[in-house]
Amino acid sequence: MKVLGIDIGGTGIKGAVVDTKRGVLKTDRVRLLTPEHPDPANVSSVLATIVRHFDWDGPVGCTFPGVTKDGAIHTAANLVPEWIGQDAAATFGRATGCPVTVLNDADAAGLAETAFGAAAARGGLVITVTLGTGIGTAVLHDGVLVPNTELGHLPLHGGDAEKYASELVRERENLDYPTWGGRVGEYLRLLEDLLWPDLFIIGGGISKRADRFFPYIECRTEMVAARLLNQAGIVGAALAAAQHHAKHKPKRSK
Repeated sequence: MKVLGIDIGGTGIKGAVVDTKRGVLKTDRVRLLTPEHPDPANVSSVLATIVRHFDWDGPVGCTFPGVTKDGAIHTAANLVPEWIGQDAAATFGRATGCPVTVLNDADAAGLAETAFGAAAARGGLVITVTLGTGIGTAVLHDGVLVPNTELGHLPLHGGDAEKYASELVRERENLDYPTWGGRVGEYLRLLEDLLWPDLFIIGGGISKRADRFFPYIECRTEMVAARLLNQAGIVGAALAAAQHHAKHKPKRSK
């Protein structure tokens, strides 16, 4: 099944048509800037532009950087408060004219890596950690997602862990890779003590430079870099939409 996947980020909104059977992009990826004021109307306008770019009229899967339940938004730390309580699935559906499935962005990445990437055919407890503007997490046990874990907000050194170990913090504080890798290791050890995972997948755009900071991360759990890199959100969103479509597809009458 082909689905248009869209990944909403704090700085950019990316989209591509995805083959959800193989987890590969069927088109070139398009990227537009996230609006300066990323409220529901402005972000919906960007999504509509992406849909028109692909001349698309089928299912759309869309990530959101916050807690989402049944298409509704409950947190929006990296966007604006106008999102809280918003039915994003309905809002995006009206703007695009397409059925839209919405899920947390880190959850989308975790689904993609479990289905097609670094955790394909792996059982046990797998935690995908996305390092970017904040820290996102996706927790899957034997391939089943526990949604909206938001473990980047665990307390570490007196504040949210993402305020200490995200990629944005590395950039803002001009940290070298040994120092930042040490911070990421502290965070992963916190997760280990709470959840005892079998595998960490480290994602986000920085994962393509894993060789620069992995050597400085100390943890007891097996750790690998995400394979789908910046495509993970798009692929995972499309996969979630395909699964939703299959689950809610009307049954044919005999």
